[in-house]
Amino acid sequence: MTEAPASARLHARAIEVGYRRRAVLDELTLTVPPGRFTALLGPNGSGKSTLLRALAGLTALRAGEVTLDGHAIHTLPRRRLAQQLSLLPQTPRAPDDIPVADLVAQGRYPHRRLFTRWSPQDQLICNEAMRLTDIDELATRPLGALSGGQRQRAWIAMTLAQCADILLLDEPTTYLDIAHQLDILNLLRRLVREQGKTIVAVLHDINHAARFADHICLLKEGRIIASGSADGVIRPDYLTEVFSIKTAILQDPLDGVPVCIARR
Repeated sequence: MTEAPASARLHARAIEVGYRRRAVLDELTLTVPPGRFTALLGPNGSGKSTLLRALAGLTALRAGEVTLDGHAIHTLPRRRLAQQLSLLPQTPRAPDDIPVADLVAQGRYPHRRLFTRWSPQDQLICNEAMRLTDIDELATRPLGALSGGQRQRAWIAMTLAQCADILLLDEPTTYLDIAHQLDILNLLRRLVREQGKTIVAVLHDINHAARFADHICLLKEGRIIASGSADGVIRPDYLTEVFSIKTAILQDPLDGVPVCIARR
């Protein structure tokens, strides 16, 4: 197995995950760059969500190991792990009648002891999370009364309230209109730039990944086909191999990032 670089906090070494006879991740090795925004791209069924769950210690491995700060992740106490790493799954669930503010407050549980009172600091953190995701005015609304995009932003606020240094987000822009997609992606980039967060997010939009992510991994059939900067990864040969599409790659005239134009 390859050793994690000294600077790495989260590292997967030759991990294998499968269900019955089907391999979902196949000897996959990934070092998550600390203090960077990593985007996972790939077709449906390529193993992106499974990889996130493996990085969070929520999936049994057939082989290999995931480590956080050099410790096997499955050996860490769950509360301690939740203080350092937060996972927002693709389809999170909560009762429809829970108020948004109460949902966001659940993000504080890893930091609170049994029988301790809700503190002003807890409230400030939750208020800031709701402000950052633009749901301040929805605080008293029940979750079931929200649109899909509003619910998604409420879940993201709960994740931010957890105050973990590492955020694992499975399709965080699902259900959001284009304006709110850009708002959330800009927020994630600010969290990396200004707060030093490490973010790994499953995205489906190649151009969003190219514009906002520092590091991109292309997955296909449980393997990483290519990883690196947008300029090194968003290439016609890699995109054809991974997505079975023909592409033309242009440069954005404003900031020079690659722009993918896809053809079937």
